[in-house]
Amino acid sequence: MNAVDRFLTYVRYDTQSDEHSDTTPTTEKQKVLGGALAEELNGLGLYNAHMDEYGYVYAWLPASAGCEGVPCVGLIAHMDTSPDASGANVRPRVVRYEGGDLVLNEERNIVMGAADFESLARYVGQELIVTDGTTLLGADDKAGIAEIMTALEYLTAHPEIPHGRIAVCFTPDEEVGSGADHFDVAGFGAAVAYTVDGGELGELEYENFNAASASVLVHGVNIHPGSAKNKMKNALLIALEFANMLPPAETPAHTEGYEGFYHLHDMQGNETQAELHYIIRDHDMDKFQARKASLGRISDYLNAKYGKGTVELTLKDSYYNMREKIEPHMYLLHRARAAMEAVGITPVEVPIRGGTDGARLSFMGLPCPNLCTGGLNFHGVHEYIPVEALEKMAQVLVHLVRAQ
Repeated sequence: MNAVDRFLTYVRYDTQSDEHSDTTPTTEKQKVLGGALAEELNGLGLYNAHMDEYGYVYAWLPASAGCEGVPCVGLIAHMDTSPDASGANVRPRVVRYEGGDLVLNEERNIVMGAADFESLARYVGQELIVTDGTTLLGADDKAGIAEIMTALEYLTAHPEIPHGRIAVCFTPDEEVGSGADHFDVAGFGAAVAYTVDGGELGELEYENFNAASASVLVHGVNIHPGSAKNKMKNALLIALEFANMLPPAETPAHTEGYEGFYHLHDMQGNETQAELHYIIRDHDMDKFQARKASLGRISDYLNAKYGKGTVELTLKDSYYNMREKIEPHMYLLHRARAAMEAVGITPVEVPIRGGTDGARLSFMGLPCPNLCTGGLNFHGVHEYIPVEALEKMAQVLVHLVRAQ
């Protein structure tokens, strides 16, 4: 089976994770795909292919003859899809893009406009895999899984290719920040690894955001509006006041590259209680800490204004910039560049405006830069991936693990 056929199969599994769940994995449906992947790995002849109690799928391919002393390299991708858009009943289709607007769903008039999605211009004349515009696609990160599986199949069919031991893991819950929570680094057995979880073809990443989540709980006092003067303390209005005290230009819609942001991703409430949930991101650690401190100052100000305990701020760090952990192992980047160039891809180093399992794993003793999958517009209904990207990245991985 090739990478495209695998991908089209995997995206039909609903594996959406749930940030509000306290189970591991956060959704049981992730284990359905996990079980199928463990079975497929076993069918390819990998050793100890299994899914553990937490939903992690592990396996390893023995070193080829004469390469038993080559250090083990790991390949990692995640099974879950983002909670930001539905992952149920994904209907992928392959279309040849000839330019202009791309109609995803004629009946519902859902269109991917060329003016809004300028990346399309780079793929005129290519076959693209898209959805029907009602769900995300799941290239983040089922494309990575398909590419890894296809590379492993090629290596098992070509024992003449020299390579050391290759460890494989497919993780749950990466999209909700807990994909490395139960990762068995010691059992995985790799000296170094790569996550295959990036974007457009050619991207190579070894630095990412420092990340935290923030919960802002506002306690109000409700009373009939007819007799509310000097008595009502409207939690909704205080929550809006909190939001409006953050710099309006420091949001995802106004930033790029290394620029950090505050992102309000959901809010709810009434006059009695309101809640805001943010993610905070910055590549620079000092600026990251300053962002968290700003939220604290706003909370203190509002508590002084409306009364102690009005605003409860809860901050939780999610992951940190892996650059400091990768820099002592820059040969990993050299190796990845060479593998891309070997199949005609021009590598481009870009900062990740997000995070990967690799960021946390790098701080757990497993240096783990990130490779592209070829997908674009992740986490939304306009997500797509070129067919050529799936095929090329499977080839890159074969070159990547080849004994140097």
